[in-house]
Amino acid sequence: MTQKEVNRVMSHRILLLAALPEEADAFCPGEGAVIDGGPMPLRQIELAGAHVTIATCGLGKVNAAFAVGCHVTPDTALVAMTGTCGKIGPVEGDCFWIARAIQHDYGARQAAGFVHYRAGDWPMGEARDHGFAAMPDPGLGLPHAAIASGDTFLECPETAEALAERLGTHLVDMEVAAVAQAAEALGLPWCAIKAVTDDADGESAGDFSANLRRAARKAGAAMERLIASVA
Repeated sequence: MTQKEVNRVMSHRILLLAALPEEADAFCPGEGAVIDGGPMPLRQIELAGAHVTIATCGLGKVNAAFAVGCHVTPDTALVAMTGTCGKIGPVEGDCFWIARAIQHDYGARQAAGFVHYRAGDWPMGEARDHGFAAMPDPGLGLPHAAIASGDTFLECPETAEALAERLGTHLVDMEVAAVAQAAEALGLPWCAIKAVTDDADGESAGDFSANLRRAARKAGAAMERLIASVA
């Protein structure tokens, strides 16, 4: 183990992202200190010996990757994300350990249709739509799922079904795969826990609003258990 790896293990510094204030606030509600003056809202807490910085990054892949770049420090041990998602594929449960993430809107628009590539790869030649793999599950007992991330709020069941079939994904959101790409580029492990608000169909907007706080708290509570287990 290198000295850098030793320092990371000893520091237990974790960067935790959430796209929305409701998702950030649902992790250890009311605890910690709010940090003012940065490009995005931050809260810092101590949990089971870990120093956790919660960043409310905003919606979308650019915001998520920007947050990782802004707030990872030399002693960050883990990049994590908590929050909500839509369900697009056949999988049992409503709160999931994200085992794999893929950016569903990265690729090439060809005459025969859209071809998916792994984000960051050249979008030409042989397509490799392999996702980004999360760190090993520490044993939370959550069902595993693959998530498709893109800068689209999905309200179309036909599109959802096609994405699920083509990419082997079960869930959809707007951030996790970008967090995964940024963390991998920095040589850091990543993980995400997401809870379902809607079915990515014509009812999604209303279902999302109705279920946001409940789902966010379910994901937040599971993330609390995760951090306690790894720290």
